[in-house]
This record gives sequence, structure tokens and C-alpha cells, in this order.
Amino acid sequence: MATTLERVKNITAELLKIDPSIIQKDSRFVEDLGAESIQSIELVAAFDEEFDIEMDEDEALSVKSVGDAVTFIDRYLEG
Repeated sequence: MATTLERVKNITAELLKIDPSIIQKDSRFVEDLGAESIQSIELVAAFDEEFDIEMDEDEALSVKSVGDAVTFIDRYLEG
């Protein structure tokens, strides 16, 4: 099974239409990967669906990088 990081990278690459190999754990969605605000919302929705979780709006706003998303998702899944 793919790791959380691999799954987040694949979702991000697909939504932003970029090569997954350029996505690093410290890549920021907006500044480094070029996500626009609407795409940030789409990313949160895609993470919710992929991992069967529900991020509330405040939590979603705190997720700025691939690593933030992985940390949040892993913490949610462990809880």
C-alpha cells in the first residue's frame, strides 16, 4: 500500500497537472507548486475523499505544504 506521502503527492500532481517527481515533502502548495486558491480547496476535498476523513475549514487553512498535509492526515488516521 502506498504511504501517505506517496498518496498526497499523487493527488497533488493530478490536481495541479504537474510531474509528481518535482513534489517534495517540504513543497508548499501555493508558493512552490503554483496552486491557486480554488485548487487548494480542491486538494483538501481530494485528501478528504482519498483518506476518508473530514478536515474542518480551520484545519484545512493550516495545511500549507505537502508535509503539513501528511502530518495532519497521519495524526487524524491514528486518532
